[in-house]
Amino acid sequence: MNILLKSVKIFDTNNKDLHLKRRDILIKNGIIDKIAVKIEAPSKTKVIEHSNLHVSVGWFDSSVSFGEPGFEERETITNGLQTAAKSGFTDIVLNPTSYPIPDSSSDIVFLKNAANGHATNMYPLGCLTVKGEGKDLAELYDMKNAGAVGYYDFKHAIENSNLLKIALQYAQNFDGLVMSFPLDYKIAGKGLVNEGEVSTKLGLKGIPSLAEELQIARDLFILEYTGGKLHIPTISTAGSVKLIAEAKKKGLDVSCSVAIHNLFFTDEHLVEFDTHYKIMPPLRTKSDVKALLKGLKDGTIDTVTSDHIPMDIEQKRVEFDNAASGSIGLESAFGGLNKLLDLELTIALLTKGRERFGLVTPVIKEGEQASLTIFDPETEYTFDTKNILSTSKNSMFLGAKLKGKALGIIANGQII
Repeated sequence: MNILLKSVKIFDTNNKDLHLKRRDILIKNGIIDKIAVKIEAPSKTKVIEHSNLHVSVGWFDSSVSFGEPGFEERETITNGLQTAAKSGFTDIVLNPTSYPIPDSSSDIVFLKNAANGHATNMYPLGCLTVKGEGKDLAELYDMKNAGAVGYYDFKHAIENSNLLKIALQYAQNFDGLVMSFPLDYKIAGKGLVNEGEVSTKLGLKGIPSLAEELQIARDLFILEYTGGKLHIPTISTAGSVKLIAEAKKKGLDVSCSVAIHNLFFTDEHLVEFDTHYKIMPPLRTKSDVKALLKGLKDGTIDTVTSDHIPMDIEQKRVEFDNAASGSIGLESAFGGLNKLLDLELTIALLTKGRERFGLVTPVIKEGEQASLTIFDPETEYTFDTKNILSTSKNSMFLGAKLKGKALGIIANGQII
């Protein structure tokens, strides 16, 4: 299949000759055949033209959840990958949220096989511990050989300090990436939202920033002792940014991410007890958001993520105390981030992070495999249900004013 992109503005900061230039791009059988000011379309070529067409290296998301196997009513792998593709993502890291929980090589093989043939690549994480129970290490080496790109008990902190120590030491033997969710359960208690003025007014139990920062401080002390590679997903407080910045200055091999919704919203959005805003980590304060944005700009925070978590209506349309945490975010990721940041930084953040998971970042170059995201950065709109492609509809961005839309991807020889 031949595809010709006409007069696209290229965003690729790694290629100064092409960055911000308008070019035609001819793709033949999934390979970038030619990049030039003007290319005549060969016969049997699909020509793509748009009044404000932009292209970049395919976007990457390090924290995506589906449901299959076990929770197909939330999301299937097929529809989830189709949603990711139409949202601009050529590569996603899949969280271990299915049932049975992926804690063995056979589970990873199943997930890899289920994703074969799709335009968007799916890279599964394996659980760090057996059944995600935090007691015994899972088959880390076997899962690595089967295709797992890291180890994570999704949204569950590793309470046993010695277990994290052993995991970091063991994973060094095969360059494994250990992930640790930042939450001290004893400090968090039965908290539901950020502890502060808003939680007091609403009468909701709060989770103090201390619960996140204490866990991160502990994890960083252990990392300093053991060495190894540690990734801290979805931080949410100003104190967390400071702790990670100090650890990086020491030379520790630590990385972290932030969820786009934790940049876009604050705990002030909780006033109507809308369960769409119930997430983990919780929405924090304006000062936290300010620190998170600064951390992104100065490089302390390595990546952004949609932290896409589908939940069926039965788990969200209940009392706030009983509702499940989580929001879908693939469809709103670009529009939300582009509303907050300038376009160049937005694209830089959406295209970075692969190397941390042992993946190769694609390039826009003649002779290379095409892995491209096509987008319009200027369209302004109010996000509503017609923008949701996921099976589950639990988006906290409903009603939010966003800027920019992904138009699709060209990857793995397909155009979506």
